[in-house]
Amino acid sequence: MQKIYFDSAATTAIDKEVISIITETMESTYGNPSSSHQFGRSARALVEQSRKRIAQILNCSATEIVFTAGGSEADNLILFNAVKNLGVKRIITSSVEHHAILHTLKVLENDFDVIVDYVDLDENGEIELSNLTLLTKDQTYKTLVSLMLVNNELGNILDIDKIIEICKKNNVLFHSDTVQGIAHIPIDLQKIPIDFIAASAHKFHGPKGVGFAVFKKGFGISPILHGGEQERGARAGTENIHSIIGMEKALGIATEQFEEHKMYINNLKQYFIEQLKENFKDISFNGRSDDLKKSAFHILNVRFNRDYPMLLFSLDLKGISASGGSACQSGSNKGSHVLNAILSEEDSQKTSVRFSFSKYNTKDEIDYVIDVLKDIIT
Repeated sequence: MQKIYFDSAATTAIDKEVISIITETMESTYGNPSSSHQFGRSARALVEQSRKRIAQILNCSATEIVFTAGGSEADNLILFNAVKNLGVKRIITSSVEHHAILHTLKVLENDFDVIVDYVDLDENGEIELSNLTLLTKDQTYKTLVSLMLVNNELGNILDIDKIIEICKKNNVLFHSDTVQGIAHIPIDLQKIPIDFIAASAHKFHGPKGVGFAVFKKGFGISPILHGGEQERGARAGTENIHSIIGMEKALGIATEQFEEHKMYINNLKQYFIEQLKENFKDISFNGRSDDLKKSAFHILNVRFNRDYPMLLFSLDLKGISASGGSACQSGSNKGSHVLNAILSEEDSQKTSVRFSFSKYNTKDEIDYVIDVLKDIIT
């Protein structure tokens, strides 16, 4: 039986070059970066080299980068600091954000009396810019806007230039969860001056359990994890040296090969769309996922013409891994909060599947998936 992985929006396979450099570093560098002896200094040097390289890729300062245990921690660190250090009393977001944002905002709302407003969405899950403009004009409280660059379920790409224009005009801070966007959308923090971003290595063929936050220069950072003074006091805990180096390597590969990977994966996605339309009646695509210009090239969210309650299970039995929503919600029986926010009650009852691709997938795999779906969908 074939094993086909079409769930790269959940996590990606680690690049062999990344595994190699992690293994090599684990064997050669085991000192604590906070130690003053030569073993510690060697470890510290590698961590700082990785920080500088990531900063070069994003076109920001190395001092603006804080290493974390992943995207969720980075989002938490940013949002808590916006409230506790910068005096933010109001946060504008959307109902289709990742739970790393939505659940954190619930805590801030309950524990710090932060006002949370939700911007209107259109039927495709895109931000209604006129409503965002109206919301940001209210200057009663210091405000932050938090909107993800690429929606992890729909693949919708945020109109980042318009969002930044609105935020700057109305003097509000802007945070973007770029976890699903980094390595899939070029990010130059000088050209798109976002105040805060979050990233996670396992979304771009790096290791799990490591990521980073970017804080625009001049913003103070207080830790949400307490203990040591690592990361210039921004985060307690011995740095995950080997994973940080692996993350830097993965981001470097993704950046250097971006155009090649984009063209290859985009062609896979286009081919899959064509085959789905050709073989299945009344098939639909959620959000903008079938628009090759308005969605990320690695995500396709497909809605079939009725409910197939065992579809994901049937695909899995045939060796095909895909997702019915965000994998971060696995085990939940509530369905996708993203799809529930944008679909009609009738359409939300139909089966939707998110297929997401990487450089390791092939057209032959797509053909196999189509054949399996033809056996299941009647």
